[in-house]
Amino acid sequence: MNKLIGYVNKMLSWFTVSLSSFLVFCVIWQVISRYVIGKPSTITDELARYLFMWVALIGAAYTTGVKRHLAIDLLTMKLKGKRKLINEIFIQLAIAAFSAIVLVYGGSNLAMKTLATGQITPALGWSMGYIYFCLPISGALMIFYSAIFATEKVQQLIHGEGETAQQQ
Repeated sequence: MNKLIGYVNKMLSWFTVSLSSFLVFCVIWQVISRYVIGKPSTITDELARYLFMWVALIGAAYTTGVKRHLAIDLLTMKLKGKRKLINEIFIQLAIAAFSAIVLVYGGSNLAMKTLATGQITPALGWSMGYIYFCLPISGALMIFYSAIFATEKVQQLIHGEGETAQQQ
């Protein structure tokens, strides 16, 4: 399972870095076209906004996978043994529930309704529904990670590893 997580992490990091690099290029070109050439590029302005959405959401999924996401873990740090494992399982289930309801369900509905209405971007002429698909994609990735992490914690709980890890 760790090999699969490593592969997905590598692919997401490559994808996020590529999008970020292209985003930087778009912003630099926007500045050059606006202040040096005197004719701002509307295409790179719009593209930068959509790239930022994708970088933020796919990057959030990546940080979930490498366990570097923003967390307030004051309670978790104070707990020990089985209680800590139960709390960590609950947190993973909460992440999965949020991802499923808000990102996958809500994001899919948004993307599908936007595709159905035929809304397109002003400068690029792309369908906005495709741009919104970053929501369910990132949500599905977060559910994937949360399911694996919760399963690992449940296995630790079943095998009593929570108690031995605290003694070391």
